[in-house]
Amino acid sequence: MFQTFENTSGSQHVADRVKALRAALAKVKVDAVLVPRADEHQGEYVPPSAERLKWLTGFSGSAGIAIVTRKAAVLVVDGRYTVQAKAETDTDLFEVSLLPRPRISEWIANALPKGSTVGFDPWLHTSAEISRLTKALAPKGITLKPLAKNAVDGVWGDDRPAPPTAPAVPQPLQCAGRSSAEKLAALQKQLKDDGQHAVVLTLPDSICWLFNIRGSDVAHNPVVLAFAIVPATGKAELFIDPTKIADETRAHLSPTAKISTPDQLKPRLEALRDTARRVRIDGDTAAYWFERTLGAKSAVFGQDPCIVPKAIKTASEIAGSRSAHERDGAAVTRFLAWLDETAQSGDVDEISAVRQLEAFRDATGKLKEISFATISGSGSNGAIVHYRVTDATNRVLNSGELFLVDSGGQYEDGTTDITRTVAIGEPNDEMRQRYTAVLKGHISIATARFPKGTRGIDLDPFARRALWDIGVDFDHGTGHGIGSYLSVHEGPQSISRAGMAVLQPGMLLSNEPGYYKEGAYGIRLENVVLVTELQDVAGGDRQMMSFETLTLAPFDRRLIDPAMLTTAELQWLNDYHARVLKELAPRVDTLTAIWLARATEPITQRT
Repeated sequence: MFQTFENTSGSQHVADRVKALRAALAKVKVDAVLVPRADEHQGEYVPPSAERLKWLTGFSGSAGIAIVTRKAAVLVVDGRYTVQAKAETDTDLFEVSLLPRPRISEWIANALPKGSTVGFDPWLHTSAEISRLTKALAPKGITLKPLAKNAVDGVWGDDRPAPPTAPAVPQPLQCAGRSSAEKLAALQKQLKDDGQHAVVLTLPDSICWLFNIRGSDVAHNPVVLAFAIVPATGKAELFIDPTKIADETRAHLSPTAKISTPDQLKPRLEALRDTARRVRIDGDTAAYWFERTLGAKSAVFGQDPCIVPKAIKTASEIAGSRSAHERDGAAVTRFLAWLDETAQSGDVDEISAVRQLEAFRDATGKLKEISFATISGSGSNGAIVHYRVTDATNRVLNSGELFLVDSGGQYEDGTTDITRTVAIGEPNDEMRQRYTAVLKGHISIATARFPKGTRGIDLDPFARRALWDIGVDFDHGTGHGIGSYLSVHEGPQSISRAGMAVLQPGMLLSNEPGYYKEGAYGIRLENVVLVTELQDVAGGDRQMMSFETLTLAPFDRRLIDPAMLTTAELQWLNDYHARVLKELAPRVDTLTAIWLARATEPITQRT
């Protein structure tokens, strides 16, 4: 199994750990400390050695920050995690807040008097975050203090896990589509055009993409943790634990990169600073430590130059993604057929469902990892947007309930992410209404046409209109970027209220509207889509892009109210199901193919 189910979070130790952390505040002469869910690379997913927020609070979600003063504490999360955070932490000690991250200054100002000092680890916050917080707190007379040592680590002590040391491996050129030399040449040209002498890369997926390497330093993410300095001319320098570099990988890297140990990073940056070199860092993704080390005269802020080209997939990456989704779709369809056959027996629970789904993916012979811990939510657990099943929370799939399963696979040729919600037994009318409204939003995104310059924020309302019409909504984005055998959550592209990046042909995104009734059920329907090239539209005067749906698996017909669908929506659904049947029937066993034929039968509005 690529995931486990033990309850590694929980509130039983929170009181003792907060007490110990508060005692440490006096030693470092601060009145409060920030504890983000972050590591030195600012990635969404972190190794166990960086799970400081989880260790302190019990909260196991992938985004959040705690602020601990000598008398008060808050755990700030986003809309995906409000239910989960309250369940996992000690709410007698931690206020759980849905404050937007930029407004944590308000909580600090209310909790601390003028003249207070807030400590932070300069490795765990970006330059942009520290700049915003400094400006917001200055009028309140509150200052920020970078700490020489992480305050939580001092309390965690010897029990803190060791940093990961998984090996880096080459990513085949036939999967990447562009050599590392080509990517570096384009990046160095950009640096020269911008008058910059070098760039510091801190994001693991950017480094893995640029050098065509992969790793397993972080669960479910095929990345290696490292830093890099790329000069405008000459070889790049990769700062990485040398035990991660075997002979094959060293030979792969040697034409383009010099290998150095991590302890050489600081002197290299200081040398660039001392020679007045202009060094680019990404203020939104690089740790504040880099700005502080380079100094104001050398640090030049600009977006990580790998982010956009990484998001625009090569022809090889697109072909690989199509293959991965066909393979993955067959595995998911086998699972859905198995679930339909066995779920009402009362013998299937959330964990056994996860095990069976992973077994079907593993049976492809191509699975490298799952792309995230499977969200397997039965009944009320389905209403927890990023629910992670444990032995303590495991529920049986009961008749009359909905079951939400959000999962994905990591294959050498692509990353997948799919969510299906199915009825166990007979659904009620409300379930069918809400499911169909979510489906309408999904179809609206899938069929959208949009001109050059369109951003994700422009499309996000398409997914919500049908839900708004019946007085409901969802509190997460409609879609996130997808990597190519990299992170399942990739920027800059998204379809959301914060989606300001322009969508470009070759980008992969998820299409996943949802609805969540707390304490009852959750619904989410997710496919991965590809932004197509600009095309002429008959009778139009502007070229338009659209989405090609890559994910292949049926939707649950029992939950669809055909009367709520327009003729065009029904046509899309039937065409999609016909494609699913055509593509997947040859890839599954005979019994699953028979089930799939029934599951994809055309729906009429008289049904």
